[in-house]
Amino acid sequence: MSETPVFSTAAVAAPHPQVAETGLTILAAGGNAVEAAVAMAASAAVLCPQAVGLGGDGFWLVREPGGRAYALDAAGPAGSLATITRYRDKGYEALPIEGADAALTVAGAVSGWALALELARSRGGRMPLDLLLADAIRLAKGSAPAAAPEPFPPAGQEGSVVPPSPEGQGSAPETLRPSSMLAETLGQLAHAGLRDFARGDVGREIAADLERLGSPVQRRDLENYRARAVEPLSVRLQAATLFASPPPSQGLATLLAAGILDRMAVRRTEGAAHHHALIEALKRAYAVRDRIVTDPWEVPREPSSFLRPERLEREAASIEAHRAAAFTTPVPPQGRSVWIGCIDRDGLAVSCVHSLGPEGGSGCVLPATGILWHARGMGFSLDPAGWNPLAPGRRPFHALAPALAAFADGRVLVLGAGGAEEPQVQIQTFARHAGIGMSPAEAVEAPRWALMPATGTEPAVLRIEAEFDPALARDLARLGHRVEEAGEGSVAAFGEGGLLVKHPRDGRVAGASDPRSGGAVLGL
Repeated sequence: MSETPVFSTAAVAAPHPQVAETGLTILAAGGNAVEAAVAMAASAAVLCPQAVGLGGDGFWLVREPGGRAYALDAAGPAGSLATITRYRDKGYEALPIEGADAALTVAGAVSGWALALELARSRGGRMPLDLLLADAIRLAKGSAPAAAPEPFPPAGQEGSVVPPSPEGQGSAPETLRPSSMLAETLGQLAHAGLRDFARGDVGREIAADLERLGSPVQRRDLENYRARAVEPLSVRLQAATLFASPPPSQGLATLLAAGILDRMAVRRTEGAAHHHALIEALKRAYAVRDRIVTDPWEVPREPSSFLRPERLEREAASIEAHRAAAFTTPVPPQGRSVWIGCIDRDGLAVSCVHSLGPEGGSGCVLPATGILWHARGMGFSLDPAGWNPLAPGRRPFHALAPALAAFADGRVLVLGAGGAEEPQVQIQTFARHAGIGMSPAEAVEAPRWALMPATGTEPAVLRIEAEFDPALARDLARLGHRVEEAGEGSVAAFGEGGLLVKHPRDGRVAGASDPRSGGAVLGL
């Protein structure tokens, strides 16, 4: 295991070293954690183009030193023309994830940056926007090395719209990269302000390209959208209060799993009993998630009601200690994402996640701006009576789920994962650090499992990383889990996670970023 880096006052974490360097530069120049995170997100749009970009969505958690926590929801809604009838008439049985028809929602990420900077200014932030975007602009121009380590390979067509194939599919993700116009787009935003993305010159070009492409997103959809500040969800645990984003984020699942596990009489070790409890808690959490997490205006019940102690105790009591339960879900496989964390010298803490949906988003690069548009089809259903049915203005289910924790002893932790199953990786990492007592590096680097639901006649599968303890895998199999080793190239499925934790006594920040993605933690 690697040594955990510890810094005197502040630190940043990201799955790409140059993204972390951007954040460190802002902190060193006097910026706060929110400003550093915005700058990092902009650089990630250039350096990790297969996973994140200006054409994607984002979710933020921010905690002030005094204890108040905020959630920022930057998930865009379906376009005005995104109807079930439209897609059924085109012959779709399910929503596509590539091509023009997959570019069906507004991109909310940049509006989220604007809202985050409003919060930063309320905390005394004074960094000018052109400085926050300077690294991203420089990288997009190619004046600094922009080659990303695996698993973020830059490659492909420059300055073009990638048309759908005859089958309605876009080009393969490996044929994409940000266009040469991206630097100009970032420069325009730095000059005119981030609101220009939707309601200015940049917005006009985006709308025109989307219309030519045949996307159901209209200019009025861009102009009417704004990211929202919302109350975060939280759950009280024995050692800490854990925070997550409310729907349409699936952060509720992370909180439910942590709350259920916290109420189970199981030793916090790397043994089979503990991992079995984790797995079964996640199954219970996902069952609630599947009923609750949808468009936030249509959530059938208040999500926080499922986090009450008596409800968590009932869920914990329903878990069988010696037998694996079945596991199914109507939620289709989700895409990948990039987690960014930052805690500054004052203790302002940020945990945020951005994503384009599936690898390479919709595959549609808008030529006038160089923006790769995201795809959110896997967050909707074409069944009017089904799970999260598509409708204009409705928002998709989101895998994006940043986490943040405040411990009873004063420690503050930011935590995230960049894979398709963020709650699963988060709960393993959090349990290892907060419950078992592993260092940040040990908790992040420890081999992980990912629970895959039953499909057809095939039962659920517990996929494990190659380094997973064989004896532990055998013990889990004896409890009824169908254990399989994941193949090569599975990092994206498990995620590229990380965490930072600030200690109250000396103000030091310790952290780790997933070495599987070549990530980095840097600090002051």
